Amino acid sequence: MRDITSIIDAYFALLNEPDPTRRAALLSRVWAPDGRWVDPPLASEGPTGIDAMIVAAQGQFPGHRFRRVSGIDQHHDHFRFGWELVAPDGSVVVAGTDIGELTPDGRLRRIIGFFGPLPALAPA
Repeated sequence: MRDITSIIDAYFALLNEPDPTRRAALLSRVWAPDGRWVDPPLASEGPTGIDAMIVAAQGQFPGHRFRRVSGIDQHHDHFRFGWELVAPDGSVVVAGTDIGELTPDGRLRRIIGFFGPLPALAPA
């Protein structure tokens, strides 16, 4: 298995890469061919779907950057970490938590994203 920090940092490089050729190279290095990425507004599978999701986010938020804002918590082949989407002026547009699963060779098999903090506990 590859180092989890290297894989997750490469995932963020992929999210922020505007060049299609460099993005494709990162995508094949980071994601398994049958990878699945699910966020509240979108879901995608495979390299074509994942790339389309990245292109859509970059189009919706031009000049913005994703960044990891926590350590990576990992056990077995699962992980989680916190992230933010930052505007060119430095303001945080959205933050969340990603939870994922790795393949045996250390690539991303699944990422499930959640936006914002956990909801408050409802009164009993």
